[in-house]
Amino acid sequence: MIKHGTGGANTTTGLVFEGKTDLVTFLKAQKDYRVEKGKYNQSFDVYFKNNFVGRILKKHSFYKFLEEYNINWQDIISKKLLPDDSIFVIVKNTMYIIECKFQQIPGSVDEKLQTCDFKKKQYQKLLSRANIEVEYMYLLSDWFKDSKYKDVLDYIISVRCQYYFEYIPLKKLGLPVPKDKKRSIK
Repeated sequence: MIKHGTGGANTTTGLVFEGKTDLVTFLKAQKDYRVEKGKYNQSFDVYFKNNFVGRILKKHSFYKFLEEYNINWQDIISKKLLPDDSIFVIVKNTMYIIECKFQQIPGSVDEKLQTCDFKKKQYQKLLSRANIEVEYMYLLSDWFKDSKYKDVLDYIISVRCQYYFEYIPLKKLGLPVPKDKKRSIK
């Protein structure tokens, strides 16, 4: 779905936000995908048609990943950032940072959306030493479709971050999209 979109009818093409859905749970349920426990707590190896395509890193496992590249985060940034979800997609050489923001009443999440530029730059500082690109995106609940969020959503795009409502297409994460049997028949 594109920005300002409403979600996808076909849940096999993207991550659907249901308040608790995460990338591991979603990918495990998709055709041709296999997700296995990684070598670190809260890390997972992702396979598509038995080909290793990426690594999901949650919270502190992101920093174990950095250690593989001999990157000491404390030499680069002053405070740890703990991603809700992130996936390193090998073929894209890109780390996709996904922050899920669910809201049903006004609160502090409103202001957290304004931090994307800073956080993306922090992740870029960390990963530049490994020559890995960074994409930073929000997976938002429909709450944020309200017109009072227009300025902050415009800001997110202006600083080259992304947001999606209820749904992130697999293609936007650099991941292969399973073929839909109905669509592949001609």
